[in-house]
Amino acid sequence: MTDRTPVIAGNWKMNTDVESGTKLAEEILALSASASGVEKIVCPPFISLTSISQVLAGSSVRVGAQNVSANGNGAFTGEVSTSMLNGLVSHAIVGHSERRAMNGETSADVASKAIAAVDAGLVAILCVGEDLGVRKTGEAAAFVSAQLEESLAGFSQWDSLIIAYEPVWAIGTGEAATSDQAQEMTAVCRDVVRKLAPDAADSVRVLYGGSVNSGNISELLTQPDIDGALVGGASLKADEFSKLIAAASSN
Repeated sequence: MTDRTPVIAGNWKMNTDVESGTKLAEEILALSASASGVEKIVCPPFISLTSISQVLAGSSVRVGAQNVSANGNGAFTGEVSTSMLNGLVSHAIVGHSERRAMNGETSADVASKAIAAVDAGLVAILCVGEDLGVRKTGEAAAFVSAQLEESLAGFSQWDSLIIAYEPVWAIGTGEAATSDQAQEMTAVCRDVVRKLAPDAADSVRVLYGGSVNSGNISELLTQPDIDGALVGGASLKADEFSKLIAAASSN
């Protein structure tokens, strides 16, 4: 076992409005307030960040953004800069597979976003993962290793990094990777960090994401290289999300 603090992070994606999102945040806080020894993060849509950051201010539940621009303020319609997030969030997701696929973000783009985030004092939650086609070819390890290394080009602030391995074929499908598959790939991610920054390899936390729920979280957390989870659908239910937090808690 390591002394890495486990992380349970909820990615709400394009769900909830300001009212329902604020209520969800309040419910999560009430249900998980007593859980210690685990880092709790919720990542609501941008429209709710102000209200939710106020609700969670000073609590044990942190707030993250689902994306961030690599650019400073300026003529970038629809984008959100790190300065706009100042005081609202502590974390920012970068490189989620949905943004890579639907918005054409490259690993070079992700690297720029990660650097911008940490330079602004945020912790970057950097996502990588293979699709089903790559998995079937048996090249998942090589693919994710290359994707992560490219997404970390020029990166140096290792204490401000969380890696999330999310197999695309398991996101929102109900078909989670087995604990062995998840361990194999999170170990691949840690090996990339070991290659790039040997001293940081044992301290950077690596999460699993993809149909995580209260039924599989405990087994996932027993794996030596899995330090928590980046959760989608289960994070939209306060009771279910609190069960994940409890499973990762030292209580």
